[in-house]
Amino acid sequence: MSEPHDHDHGPDHAHGHHHLSYEAAVLAYRANKDDAFRLDPGSPIPAARRQGFVGLPYFAVDTALRFDDLRLQPYAGGEPSHFEIPTTDGGLRPAERAGVFEFAIGGRPLRLTAYRFAHSHGGALFVPFQDATTGGETYGAGRYLDLEADEDASYTLDFNLAYHPYCVYDPSFSCPLTPAENRLPVRIPAGERL
Repeated sequence: MSEPHDHDHGPDHAHGHHHLSYEAAVLAYRANKDDAFRLDPGSPIPAARRQGFVGLPYFAVDTALRFDDLRLQPYAGGEPSHFEIPTTDGGLRPAERAGVFEFAIGGRPLRLTAYRFAHSHGGALFVPFQDATTGGETYGAGRYLDLEADEDASYTLDFNLAYHPYCVYDPSFSCPLTPAENRLPVRIPAGERL
């Protein structure tokens, strides 16, 4: 099975409810996702476990781990722009390095490379990452963010929306592994946890 990356994990869901505070919107988004995982026939939760599924564990919402108005910088690293990302089932997915996001946590400058998959629909960017929670509090292969450009061509990098790949729940899914360039040397206590 392959896992699509154009499902609704984007930041628009967290701030599309104008009458809700940001935190309330994220919590509502999480509740909706839990309902979908419990009830949707396409849920990654194996059918036998859905009835007892009580919801995903999350870190508390932290507004300091949301970065608005970021610009996608050209990729200037030493790796090829077109390459193949290895997957959890031993496969390869054609992708390109679309660019880099630069931000800071606790005054420490950080960067994440954003990718586009070949044959992906629209302009969505895929940003897998590992951090100091990886392999303990969060899945060992990393977590994901899906980003859509805002109307002014800026992006919101919101770690409160970081999610685990579907292979966490069912190993028959094929999930891209996080490239080494996206291993952050800090703890990101936001989004989904194990």
